[in-house]
Amino acid sequence: MSNRVQLPAVRTIAAAFAAVTITASLASCSATGTDGRPEIVVTTNILGDVVTELVGDQATVTTLMKPGADPHSFSLSAQEAASIENADFVVSNGLGLEEGVAQHLTQVDAAGIPHFVASDAFEPLAYTEGDAEGMDDPHFWTDPARMSAVVDALSSQLATDVAGLDRAALDASVADYAGQLDELDAWMQDQFDTIPSASKSLVTNHHVFGYLADRFGFTVVGTVIPGGTTLAAPSAADFAELSADITTAGVSTIFADASSPDDLARALANEAGIDVRVEPLFTESLTPAGGGAETYLEMMRANTERITSGLAP
Repeated sequence: MSNRVQLPAVRTIAAAFAAVTITASLASCSATGTDGRPEIVVTTNILGDVVTELVGDQATVTTLMKPGADPHSFSLSAQEAASIENADFVVSNGLGLEEGVAQHLTQVDAAGIPHFVASDAFEPLAYTEGDAEGMDDPHFWTDPARMSAVVDALSSQLATDVAGLDRAALDASVADYAGQLDELDAWMQDQFDTIPSASKSLVTNHHVFGYLADRFGFTVVGTVIPGGTTLAAPSAADFAELSADITTAGVSTIFADASSPDDLARALANEAGIDVRVEPLFTESLTPAGGGAETYLEMMRANTERITSGLAP
């Protein structure tokens, strides 16, 4: 999903050595935690929150991506790599989202550690434009219905592959959370229905709301960064083209990523030469306590309110 560069020889050798070390460790270290509870390691904090909601205190859940981090660029420390080496169960997003963790996930699979890949639970959408055109979009969580499908598949694999979980307690947690997702989906639909059809046009920082657009009937006019990753960069021609599209569509608000500088979005608003607001959204990461998106459900509600406020008359 990103532009790849050739690593210098020293870094390549170091990465190869690390991969060999991880492979050896993974083959021998998977075990339950010191307190007897199973160890579950999750790559992204969005999925980490969901897993925690499902298993409660029945397992130790370690989330690798810190609040506010970018899933496309975060990488692991030696201590975090060790947490994967000792995992009983690993949960990842898939579809290339966790680019800096891909090597470690490959080693997890090679060692036979149970590994749930969220994107295996639904039919992915493909990007229709930009540098990633034709590639699968990993940002499924912007659609609560697809998150429900992930929760359903995840709960089944947890019950099968994680020893020591109380099945009745797990089923109760899953049913409760599934109900909250259904309520979220219905509430989001009600909110978005207040936006006139002609105003349901999204311009975002990068391609992250394709699933939301598909679920709730929005049109993605374009993105400030032309691709499915934050690691790309717009050209002057990209800016000029998107500026024209914004003007044509009568877009009133550009939505930027709350965890990243909004300089590019504001430059685009100036380029368009019209009165366009720049509104931050929580796109790919939860926030620290007090940040407004501490959980997946909070993030989705906050984004829905901001999109509705930005586009409704």
